[in-house]
Amino acid sequence: MLHNLSDIQSKNIGKDTNVWQFCVILPEAVIGENCNICSHCLIENKVILGSNVTIKSGVQIWDGITIENDVFIGPNVTFTNDKNPRSKQYADIPLKTTIKSNASIGANATILPGITIGEFAMVGAGAVVTKDVMPYTTVVGNPAREIIK
Repeated sequence: MLHNLSDIQSKNIGKDTNVWQFCVILPEAVIGENCNICSHCLIENKVILGSNVTIKSGVQIWDGITIENDVFIGPNVTFTNDKNPRSKQYADIPLKTTIKSNASIGANATILPGITIGEFAMVGAGAVVTKDVMPYTTVVGNPAREIIK
C-alpha cells in the first residue's frame, strides 16, 4: 500500500512494500520488497533499501545511505552524510553509510557519516555511533561503545 498522502516520486519500489502517510520518496531511491516505511519519513535519491526493511516514523535517509535486507530502523533515528555541514555549502559526493543485513538501530540513535554497521549488530536507543560497528556487536551510549552480554 502506498498512501495517497505521501509524495512518492520513485518507481523503484518493490512488491508488498507499504509507505504510510506524509512520506517523501525522491525519484532515484530504490526500495526492495516487503518493506514498511512508517509516516513522516524522507528518503533521498541516492538511497538503496533492501527487502524486509522496517523504517519507523520520523526517519530521514539521506543520499549515500545503503540499508541492506532485514534491517530495523527505530523511530527518529538520525542519519548524517556530511562531516562538516555548513548552510548552502554541499559536499560534491556524500559520505557512504552502510547498514548491513539483519542489523537493528534503536530509537533516537544518531549515525555519523561514512560508517558501516555490521550484520546482526544492535545499536541501542539514543546511541551516537561515531565509528564502524562490527557484526554481531551491541553498542550503546555517547559515543557508542560495545557492551558484552
